[in-house]
Amino acid sequence: MANESTTKTFTVAALLAIVCAIIVSLANVSLKDLQRQNQTLDRQTNILRAAGLVQPTEKVTGAQAAELFKKSAAIVVDLQSGEIVPDADPEAVEADKTNLRPLDKADDIAGIGSVPKLGVVYLFFNDDGTLDAVTLPIVGTGLWSTLYGFLSLHSDYATVKRLVFYDHGETPGLGGEISNPTWDRKWEGKIAVDKEGEPIIAVVKGTVNPDAQGAASMVDGISGATLTGKGVTNTIRFWLGDNGYGPFLKKLRFDEIELPAPTADRKDEK
Repeated sequence: MANESTTKTFTVAALLAIVCAIIVSLANVSLKDLQRQNQTLDRQTNILRAAGLVQPTEKVTGAQAAELFKKSAAIVVDLQSGEIVPDADPEAVEADKTNLRPLDKADDIAGIGSVPKLGVVYLFFNDDGTLDAVTLPIVGTGLWSTLYGFLSLHSDYATVKRLVFYDHGETPGLGGEISNPTWDRKWEGKIAVDKEGEPIIAVVKGTVNPDAQGAASMVDGISGATLTGKGVTNTIRFWLGDNGYGPFLKKLRFDEIELPAPTADRKDEK
């Protein structure tokens, strides 16, 4: 076949495409386990950051994350009743995409359309076995995108320990600052709910006046990102409210639920 043959050109191109496709497929299959491990580690790292066990820029290995999680417990909660579902598998619940209940428009302040029937909560304990933090997965709508994060409360179930947004598509330099650790720190120590357990925390426009009434529940807004801040407020209020983890948190505050032991302690018992 002549070197300048059109048929030969197409044949070589087709063979090259087939070889490249095979190489890419093999690489995808061989790296799939590694990708899953990296995704798991990334999620664990963000949970640990929200719990205050890992600093915002700190990198951790899988072994380090596993060690830190020994003093924790992942539990499954029925969001409507607020009760713990003792026999449910947290990993299975997180993977179940059909575990959803549609929301009425009036209740859907986070703009998510539906809410899981069962949710996973992460409990972190001190060395003496007392509760240190409750970490909640949260999701809501910002100006341009869906916001994914974790919110941690101290053991009073009312005060924010940390807030971490790990995935969103807000405008860099504006709404995108919600994932800036400097802004996240402004949430630390803020009062998220009132004495009855109703959400009161809010992002304000501008800087919080420390002398203003309710300043302990206000967070500085981000310049040029008022609507993103409103989305953050609605997201957090939703998940702390009656359609989110509110019923569960209220039961905790009034000692109506017995918390499980940390993972490491339960293994020791076995």
